[in-house]
Amino acid sequence: MFTKVNGKVVSIDLTRSGPVIARRGAMLFYTGNVFFQPHQIPGMGGGMGGALGGIAGMAGRMMQGEHEATMVAQGNGTVHYGFRGLEVEVVEMPQGGDLRVEASRLLAYTQGLQASIVSTSASGGGGGGGGIMGALRSAASGVATGQGMFTTQLSGVGAAAILGHGGFITLEVAPNRPVTVDPQAFAAALGPVQTNLRSTVSLRNMGRTGGEAFQLDCTGQGVVYVQASEHRL
Repeated sequence: MFTKVNGKVVSIDLTRSGPVIARRGAMLFYTGNVFFQPHQIPGMGGGMGGALGGIAGMAGRMMQGEHEATMVAQGNGTVHYGFRGLEVEVVEMPQGGDLRVEASRLLAYTQGLQASIVSTSASGGGGGGGGIMGALRSAASGVATGQGMFTTQLSGVGAAAILGHGGFITLEVAPNRPVTVDPQAFAAALGPVQTNLRSTVSLRNMGRTGGEAFQLDCTGQGVVYVQASEHRL
């Protein structure tokens, strides 16, 4: 559905794809009869219930910048998207499934995908476990690694465009072939991939880890997208 114009710009024909949701400020130009309006992602309350969950979710997003304002484009025409000269990768989901990606790395996606905000502990993204303590552990690890307490999950059939520094490497994950990546290079995971944040720091090697204090173990069955950089968006 998305067509790569070059490494940093994608286009999409709304007549064929239907409405497209993109982060605000990502539209570069369009042709045809297209109009835009604000869009709200469901599940903004985060992954914890009750008033405490709402407060924790709001605080986490405010501190980490884990929600980007989005706009929906509708009509008959072709829209071109890009953001700050970052590299773009198109993820096709013709058979459905789940794509987990940080909001700051999500450029645009087709309306056939349902977006929700989930906690990294609930989605297996931080290894923190469930409940309040799990969410707090995920928040702590998020501060340490540059990842957030919450992540965006896209489910269904469609296509998405994600952002990264220096281009992307696509890694296949299988039950007999786990992959370990730098948490700050991790961009997205497609399919039933479980991610577990692991610390390599101990009392014995403290100060001698060579800067690789945290590693992200990816297991299961699917695809992991890694950007060719450790720069956070």
